[in-house]
Amino acid sequence: MFDDVKKAFYIAKKDLKEYYMKPGTISWGLMFPFVFSLAFMIRRGGLTTWLAPGMISLALFFGSTSMSAMAIVFERRIDSFERLLLFPVSYVCIALGKSLSSFVLGIIASVPVLILAEIFVSAPHIHPLLLALCILLATFTSSTFGVLLSFLIKDPSQTMTIFNIVRFPMMFLSDVIIPVSTFPLVLKVISFLLPLTYITEAIRYSYSGTYDIVPPHISFTVTIILGVMFLYLSSLVIRKNIP
Repeated sequence: MFDDVKKAFYIAKKDLKEYYMKPGTISWGLMFPFVFSLAFMIRRGGLTTWLAPGMISLALFFGSTSMSAMAIVFERRIDSFERLLLFPVSYVCIALGKSLSSFVLGIIASVPVLILAEIFVSAPHIHPLLLALCILLATFTSSTFGVLLSFLIKDPSQTMTIFNIVRFPMMFLSDVIIPVSTFPLVLKVISFLLPLTYITEAIRYSYSGTYDIVPPHISFTVTIILGVMFLYLSSLVIRKNIP
């Protein structure tokens, strides 16, 4: 077990060096969530205790999923991913390594929004340590979701199109901007099927001590379960679809 985790860290280290730790990637990871949150601040008259947790979850979700798609698709397109399969590593180890590299960029993407929230939101953090833990768990779940979706897509050229088709509706159906409690029943059911709903509700509770519709013990538990489930499913997809 420890050996697999060690190998996963080496895979993540390789991805970070080759794909993520580049000036363009880092600047995108920092600037996109900053500009995105700034736009919402201007539109909504500032960050609030409701909007700030949604922007944090959105930043880490988009940051961790975007680059995993680009890195994995690039490797599959030039047939370099298959070389990784020649090494004595398990499929779970490969999925974990890919997720950990995306995890780092997701954490980086959340930093500008956290700084904005610290400056412009007057409400104090009710659970600062819980918030840090929740961001780590939420970013891991987002990363594993991005890795799973990347391997499920057959045509690499369609990756970002499919990713955006999946992610952008989540922005409006996952308690990020609009409270799920105000939705009609059909949209509530759809919202409960989206991982970003539980991520956002967990971060909202740890940030402000409140939640909209999902109690904290459920949102935390589901976030953890989803992260593990996405990781395991990713390993199954790699085993099945990658020659």
